[in-house]
Amino acid sequence: MEKTVDLNITAFMNLMVILVPFLLITAVFSRLTILELNLPALDVKAKQDQQVKLQLEMVVRDGAFDIQDARLGLIKQIKRNKEDFNWKAFTAVMVEIKRRFPEEQNIKLLLEKNVEYKTLIQVMDHVRSADIVQIDAVETIELFPNISIGDAPGFYSVQELKQESEGKGN
Repeated sequence: MEKTVDLNITAFMNLMVILVPFLLITAVFSRLTILELNLPALDVKAKQDQQVKLQLEMVVRDGAFDIQDARLGLIKQIKRNKEDFNWKAFTAVMVEIKRRFPEEQNIKLLLEKNVEYKTLIQVMDHVRSADIVQIDAVETIELFPNISIGDAPGFYSVQELKQESEGKGN
């Protein structure tokens, strides 16, 4: 005659009693921040339908922010270093551009290879909105919420161009 053996699941139940509340507690506090980016349109008809308007770009360099129109060129260059990003001047220029082109929502951020991720996020935050101090309150205005990201075009200093042209002449 065979003897029936009872399963001892006490250890498993103890594990579940501890594990389930732990997972529920940590799930409440973990949140993901999703940043929505709009990629540039590749459709030819979309380009033809657009009227002539501002094509705002910002080249984020190691030592400066170059705010420019894609067709007209440089609008303003704001010098920066790792300690001082000069956000007041940056915000003032962005607010002035928004005042001149209130319907514009798009901006392209073009980054050099050595720009830090933290800098990218800070620039995106300052491009998306700005706090304007009024007489009695601080007002947050929307600037350019539709952000596209890309690589900065090659940048040569005057000395590098001279060296390159001298090297070809030899």
